[in-house]
Amino acid sequence: MRILILGGTGFIGSAVMRRLAAEGHAVTGLARSVTRARARWPEVQWIAADLADLQTAEAWRPHLDGFEIVVNCAGALQDGLTDDLSASQQDAMFALYEAATTSGIHRIVQISTRVDGSGADLPFLATKRRADTALAESGLPFVILRPALVVGRNAFGGTALLRALAAFPFVQPLIHAESPVETVDVEDVATAVALAIEGAIPAGSDIELAAPGRLTLETTLALHRRWLGLAPAPTVVVPAIVGRVVTALADLAGRFGWQSPLRSTAMTVMEGGVTRRNDGEQPPFAMRALSETLSVHPSGVQDLWFARLYLMKAPVIVTLSLFWLLSGLLPLADLERAASHFLPLLPPPAATAATLLSCLLDVTLGVCVLLRPLARRALLGMLAVTALYLAAASVVEPALWLDPLGPLVKVLPSVLLTLTSLATLDHR
Repeated sequence: MRILILGGTGFIGSAVMRRLAAEGHAVTGLARSVTRARARWPEVQWIAADLADLQTAEAWRPHLDGFEIVVNCAGALQDGLTDDLSASQQDAMFALYEAATTSGIHRIVQISTRVDGSGADLPFLATKRRADTALAESGLPFVILRPALVVGRNAFGGTALLRALAAFPFVQPLIHAESPVETVDVEDVATAVALAIEGAIPAGSDIELAAPGRLTLETTLALHRRWLGLAPAPTVVVPAIVGRVVTALADLAGRFGWQSPLRSTAMTVMEGGVTRRNDGEQPPFAMRALSETLSVHPSGVQDLWFARLYLMKAPVIVTLSLFWLLSGLLPLADLERAASHFLPLLPPPAATAATLLSCLLDVTLGVCVLLRPLARRALLGMLAVTALYLAAASVVEPALWLDPLGPLVKVLPSVLLTLTSLATLDHR
């Protein structure tokens, strides 16, 4: 079958894509950015499109032409610089259903979530709920799948945070340690999608996906810590005020385009637990428990590195931003002295202008690195500007390399910090 996967580059979407492609289906993925996806999965066709731009049936029809099945794996946790939940999770879906009725679509498989639990009125769950209701009322053949906490060989979002907290040195810091958690292997989600496409899960089904057994968040974390090969550690319950501060900062980061799993939506949902309804439909196959999922995929040192670096990413970016902001603002306190470094090369007016220009450049880079869509270019800009500064200083005042205060030597650690940021910038 010809299948279109929305959100094909995501954690769930990529697993579904691999499964369906392996079964011989002609798979096409749709995502906002597909440059790397084309390189990673050349056997799959790709469409670059933002769901937030597909707000009418007319906008959807060219993308649906020739497809028989649509699998919707797309989703976002919270509104932010690059995410509009109402547009992408609700309005785009309404337009999709309208277009699908006249585009030869035989079935829509929707990856949703439990929408009646804790935080049901949050935009994340409210938009999902309205989209699910509209699909059920559209007259289209559909299957809705509602996975619990999705785990697998790879990690993203909440599962990445679990690994990071599990690798925390000496202790396991937690909020809502006793919250109930049910998990589902991402490969089992892919199996459910495959069965829905085959018809083994009949049209009109609304199924919750969760392996048998209910854990606490603390136990879930302990299992991940053991999987990473680390000794057990005591759990430290994070004070509520600290949790609120962290959540507020994560929400602020979301406004700059960073998709932190510590945002308020995730914390609200986790407070009530991630579980299935007891009266929900069950899938027609057995699913692997978390312990089995972890044992099937033994961890390697790369998993430990990822877990330990995950929580360092934000402090590193903020530190770089402050470094460049201060390097651009402090010279303004004594502009004449700062401009004197240019005097061997430039006359006084030009030296002052060059100083002001360098300050503006530093401040611009310090701001841009905080904006996720601009972060990569800002980091590359930092490397280029640093190389220029070091080269110019080596020509004009080479003695600065041997200065007891080390003004040039101290720049080198910032270069390594910038390279580290570039290496850890990607999140999927």
